[in-house]
Amino acid sequence: METQLLEVPSGLTSDIKTHKYVDGKWQEVTLSVPKEMSLSFYINGQEFVSILCTPNKLNFLVMGYLRAEGIINGIEDITLMRVCEESAVADVRLKQTDLVLPKKRILTSGCGGGVSYNDSVAGSKIDSEICILPEQLLFLMQQMLQNAELYRISGGIHTSALCDCNNVIVFGEDIGRHNTIDKIIGECMFHKIPLSDKILITTGRISSEMLRKAVKMQIPIVASLTSPTERALLLARELDVTLIGYVRGKHFTVYSKSERVQYNVL
Repeated sequence: METQLLEVPSGLTSDIKTHKYVDGKWQEVTLSVPKEMSLSFYINGQEFVSILCTPNKLNFLVMGYLRAEGIINGIEDITLMRVCEESAVADVRLKQTDLVLPKKRILTSGCGGGVSYNDSVAGSKIDSEICILPEQLLFLMQQMLQNAELYRISGGIHTSALCDCNNVIVFGEDIGRHNTIDKIIGECMFHKIPLSDKILITTGRISSEMLRKAVKMQIPIVASLTSPTERALLLARELDVTLIGYVRGKHFTVYSKSERVQYNVL
């Protein structure tokens, strides 16, 4: 596959002068705010979808999105990909030149203008023997937050990470929580990193479409700094995903398949 990423070196945040109200007084301050762009996907010359995103790791975002939507099964399905931030276009050419693109669009919840065409996870029940200790999970969340550089600079950014039981392997940061997972999927595809038997942690709310992305990649443990939705919880229980919320400080809540989280018995 030929892949070209043409990025304008403009940074990921913008500095703005504004006014802040503190203790009854106004202060003039300079703050960083995250940049946002709309990226249009063209598949074999056909316009497919436009998504709102943070302008970094755009090549991984494109690959991960197409994999999560079932347009491709792997990087070998792509013959050429050019992603240009300046013109906000991703041009992807596939080996299957007669591919009929899906028409039904599903507007996903949350920020970032998420759009999905494939919500099927039929027959995707997770079969994994992976287990994690509470101390390991808390450490991984802390490690991810310490490396959330864009969030520390500007706020307004979601972070996700793919981990094994001991370390964070791949990070994704974006204004859209769905995009963070697509960036992780794409980067893992590019570097041939297996996704199965791994742990996905995120700062964002775990919705059903977030969980579906994880299930399609056969990820058995999904954990968040915040809560899951009811549909995500029901889907996790149906598909044997360990779903964990409110991983903060020294506590968390396990909503499903709790046997994968083990106590360290001395």
